[in-house]
Amino acid sequence: MSKNYQINNLKNILHGFFLSVATTVAEPSTILPLIVHHFSSNLVLVGLFASLLRGGAIAVQLVAAFYAQSYARVMPLMRRVFLFRFLFWFLIGAAIHFVGDRNPTLTLWLIGIGLFGFSFVAGFGGIYFKEILAKVFTRRERGRTMADRQLASSVGAIISGGIAGWVLQHYQAPENYAVLFMLSAFLMAIGLIAFATIEEPPKERVSQREESFRLFLVNAWGILRRDERLRTQIAASLLGYSFLLAMPFVILHAKQTIHLSGWIVGSFITVQMFGSVLGNFFLWKRFSGRYVRMLQTAYGLMIAAFLLALFANNVWTYGLIFLLFGIGIDGFRNADMNLVLEIAPEEKRPVYVAIQSTIVSVGLFFSIPGGFILEYFGYTFLYILTILMLAGGLYFVHRLEEFVTE
Repeated sequence: MSKNYQINNLKNILHGFFLSVATTVAEPSTILPLIVHHFSSNLVLVGLFASLLRGGAIAVQLVAAFYAQSYARVMPLMRRVFLFRFLFWFLIGAAIHFVGDRNPTLTLWLIGIGLFGFSFVAGFGGIYFKEILAKVFTRRERGRTMADRQLASSVGAIISGGIAGWVLQHYQAPENYAVLFMLSAFLMAIGLIAFATIEEPPKERVSQREESFRLFLVNAWGILRRDERLRTQIAASLLGYSFLLAMPFVILHAKQTIHLSGWIVGSFITVQMFGSVLGNFFLWKRFSGRYVRMLQTAYGLMIAAFLLALFANNVWTYGLIFLLFGIGIDGFRNADMNLVLEIAPEEKRPVYVAIQSTIVSVGLFFSIPGGFILEYFGYTFLYILTILMLAGGLYFVHRLEEFVTE
């Protein structure tokens, strides 16, 4: 391993670790549904807020790519993204502390603004992040560094889960949620600063920016229409997000089935992140360079999790479900990022990433229709529909084998 790889890998790991420590306090499958449920009993709102945490990025990724394709370096812009992410995250904790139960509606609005803003600026950051990784790491190094990053993220989330369990048990709601967000904002800042110090080399081949954003969209549509590899990869990744139809509601189903103390909620977070550690250590790092196989495995694990959810009635079964969630989610993340980098030409890499991310990000809103489905048809129907959609996604993963050499 080169010295540059080791240094950049360490910075990428630190970024993943501290970002995970921070964002685990709003984990969409555990704590975030409980926070929203504290201020409102509306199940649709639970799905909406789970989507806001990651879905705000959709609006800006194509705009970011329109400009980024002509930049030799993007790190200066990435640093601005980091600043705004910190501020939006801290806002959520401040809103819960200073408004809280005194005005639940206003609190929910402020939480929503914070979550959307945090996600919105990530739309720019996601384009810049992948561009930087593609520059500083080789094809095989990317698989290793992302597995290392996800492993560190999982360890961070386990630590965060323990802290969250302690805070939830010893402080009354909603003040416990406020403490978690404000404290985690400063921990997040450590990781943001670490990644911001990566030395980004200039891109050798840049693409000439179109005269207008409208012309850029026309050209992007032309790329999507011509490139069957890109379309197939988008379909495989989009249907992979089918797990979000039901995942945010599993914890609420558990609340109806078993007694949920603060320690049990924290334990579920820890178990999910322990699953992520196991997956990255024993599975995903060994799949480096074989991203289609990685995606197939992630699909299988998610299907198994929701099959278990159909019959779960005790804390151990729910623990196994969250363990499988932890393993499977990181498989989707790693494969999703690397597959689009595999098929994208260097000069059009930001454009390919933006096209794929924008369309696939629609899946981040699957929890909204999931809330409606749960409201009217119940948990069993929701879980079965989720399983069927995941099974359908495996067809497109199989098609990917025709286009990606492993």
